[in-house]
Amino acid sequence: MTKAESGRPRAVVCLSGGMDSCVCAALAARDYEVYAVHFSYGQRTEARELRSAQEIARLVGVRELLPLKIDLFRRIGGSALTDHAIAVPEASANEAPVNESSTGSESRTGSESRTGSEIPVTYVPFRNAHFLSAAVSWAEVLGAKTVFIGAVEQDSSGYPDCRPAYYDAFNQLIRMGTKDGQIRVETPLIAMRKKEIVRLGVELGAPFHVSWSCYSGETEACGVCESCVLRLRAFREAGAVDPIPYAVASKLH
Repeated sequence: MTKAESGRPRAVVCLSGGMDSCVCAALAARDYEVYAVHFSYGQRTEARELRSAQEIARLVGVRELLPLKIDLFRRIGGSALTDHAIAVPEASANEAPVNESSTGSESRTGSESRTGSEIPVTYVPFRNAHFLSAAVSWAEVLGAKTVFIGAVEQDSSGYPDCRPAYYDAFNQLIRMGTKDGQIRVETPLIAMRKKEIVRLGVELGAPFHVSWSCYSGETEACGVCESCVLRLRAFREAGAVDPIPYAVASKLH
């Protein structure tokens, strides 16, 4: 069955609890009966992110939230988010928003479109493939034809699993590897600037006040990690106030 009793089609949303997934869930909830999946994978802010996902799910009207725990990333390490031997770096003062040159152009691609010259240590190796595999599996059981994920390429950290080509390839994998091949991963935010995502969230009434983006803080957002800096900058450029508490109001945004 692909439609709920309400007559709306079902969709699965990957709900991290962050700003982008919050907007993505609110967007999906307009047209779909939403089933959200959240992943605890040993990240530093695991408990805080789960609470955020639970609150977002409640506030946007998610039909069911499926929290999953994955121990793989904690065990293999290799990322500052899951390996406590690797420090979460502060965003450097010379980091410009992704895909934004000194002239304001947004046409840069590849390694030039990242906030730094290399993929940052906060990258979790091939993480989104694991998340999407679980989401697609659940979608197949639910009869849902759409999986949403709030991946963003513009103004982001330059993670390789947040690029359009990655999702094109994953959709081909789904076509080849599922029963009827009709499930599709949708990335409605991927080409948007962060400030545009904030504005869309405000328009949708997305519950930003319960979302969480910080890589290290659980009571207050640190305000200095790259995720915090990108978020603070986005709210400022959108002319909106970020409603979550910060330990440090970063000067870098």
